[in-house]
Amino acid sequence: MLVAIPLLIVPVALYNLLIFLGGGGGVLDEVLFRLPMTSGAEWAVKVGDLILFASLLLLFVELLKSTSSQRVAIVNHALSMTLFVVCLVEFLLLPGFAGSVFFLVLTMVMLDVLAGFIVTIIASRRDFDLTPR
Repeated sequence: MLVAIPLLIVPVALYNLLIFLGGGGGVLDEVLFRLPMTSGAEWAVKVGDLILFASLLLLFVELLKSTSSQRVAIVNHALSMTLFVVCLVEFLLLPGFAGSVFFLVLTMVMLDVLAGFIVTIIASRRDFDLTPR
């Protein structure tokens, strides 16, 4: 049953922890480490950047999960939709969530919801074909 839980809840929960326990959105701009680039520039990796990177990886896994036609996929779609609604409410109503990092996480959650429903519809259409032979 754990497979039904949307993986994108991890970056959303992490973002919530950082905002509510970390004292606001400033913690997202903290530089974790710096990497020297071949061009001579220095890449400063921030907390928000790592949240986005983790979200992209988890979105990829979620898209792979959405291709399964198991019954648990319906529960996953419902939980993903719930997560999207929670994220949308946070983005619109809470000041710590009105930033680019959370907006991009919100967009990934929305894409997970859309992809899940679209893949399910296409798969069920293929399984239930009414064309005469």
